[in-house]
Amino acid sequence: MIATSSSDVAPAVAPKLPVCLDSKGRVRVSKAQRQVILAEFERSGETLPRFAQRTGLKYSTFAAWVARHRRAQRPARKAPLRLVEAVLPPAPATAALWVHLPGGARLELCETHQVGLVAALVHALEQPC
Repeated sequence: MIATSSSDVAPAVAPKLPVCLDSKGRVRVSKAQRQVILAEFERSGETLPRFAQRTGLKYSTFAAWVARHRRAQRPARKAPLRLVEAVLPPAPATAALWVHLPGGARLELCETHQVGLVAALVHALEQPC
């Protein structure tokens, strides 16, 4: 469908393409019309400049439509897998045990033979001064 305003400009638009011109001769199309035009371009096999000239579309506008359309058709690219080597310090032979005492004091037990010492300390701290 070709629709023009009351201006005397005779567009060189192919009759099959749904193009509307406003009062200043600018091409106005909806998304659906743009899809029809892009499908016609793909079917025609013409070069982009030749098709734009034949249909009366401004080359830069039509080139932007084609680029957007091709970008949307391209499958999404996955980010390449990156492997990173993790180097950790050697693990301690025994796990530490932290004892939190009233008043904010903390004790760290690293060896099993220290348990008796900590028990004696906690018992001594229970005694009133």
